[in-house]
Amino acid sequence: MQERRHWDRLGNGGLNFTLLGFGSAPIGNLFRAISDDDAHAVLEAAWAGGIRYFDTAPLYGLGLSETRLNRFLRGKPREDYVISTKIGRLFRVTTPDRRDGFGKWFDVPSRNEIYDYGYDAVFRSVEFSLERLGIDRIDILYAHDLDIFNHGSQAALDARLAEFMAGGYRALVRLRDEGVIRAFGAGVNEWEPCRWLLDRGDFDIFLLAGEYSLLRTESLEGFMDPAAARGVGVVVGGPYNSGILATGPRPGAQYRYNDAPDWAMEKAGRLMALCQAHGVRLVDAAFQFCTRHPAVVSVIPGGQSLFEMQSNLAAARAEVPAALWAAMKAEGLIHPDAPV
Repeated sequence: MQERRHWDRLGNGGLNFTLLGFGSAPIGNLFRAISDDDAHAVLEAAWAGGIRYFDTAPLYGLGLSETRLNRFLRGKPREDYVISTKIGRLFRVTTPDRRDGFGKWFDVPSRNEIYDYGYDAVFRSVEFSLERLGIDRIDILYAHDLDIFNHGSQAALDARLAEFMAGGYRALVRLRDEGVIRAFGAGVNEWEPCRWLLDRGDFDIFLLAGEYSLLRTESLEGFMDPAAARGVGVVVGGPYNSGILATGPRPGAQYRYNDAPDWAMEKAGRLMALCQAHGVRLVDAAFQFCTRHPAVVSVIPGGQSLFEMQSNLAAARAEVPAALWAAMKAEGLIHPDAPV
């Protein structure tokens, strides 16, 4: 079975995460279409490998990820797993030629995204997610994509943050206080909004994607350490930065959903050389590094194939010698104060 991490900031029994979780954007046909049966096989392999934390979102496959989880979770004892999904987008039915997500989501429902972080939108979003998932309760809700990466400018983000704190935040507090959900937070691609929210609200768990990794440790002092100090959990998404830390710096390597820039290729090459010198796979070191921070409750790499799933399971079991971390710090590749 997978290593467990218990989170109980509120003293209500908390949640038991598996240190290796399942990020389900890839089974929403991210960048390529896979069949329902192939997606189901990956999910079953995750379960067989002991994974019991599953994260999804309405955005992933414009609903497809949640509906594929429906088939998988049917018959699984509800008390045996933790599941999170997200709020912040509602969908409108459209024609196939006008749907959102061309080039990112393949063979998915014809939908247009509508950003809405308001009070009522949270309840509508949860109702739709429960229907797609086919379950009767969700453990964690994250406010999705409150970052510049999605909203385009600091001014646009500021407006969305204000909208959320005035509306959606109050709805999430109510859902938690009434016991409908166990925890809430935000799922974002930048650490700065996480810190902004941490300082202004009573948040439980953040899902931070691509910002705490062997390539990126800028969030350590600004967010990760303050979160740990307050008992706030962090789920690390994108531990491989969209692929480059899994594949190494080969041609076409991906970083944050695009071809990796030169600096990422160069740094990944140096990291890979050190790993090879210590007899460790780069992907194993990338996963294990994320688990070392005391705020982290789970790490959720994506897996779109059985090969990728098995690689993630192996990374979660990997042993990394202390000498490798020391060498990375000596060469200035990771933050000198990063917990290892």
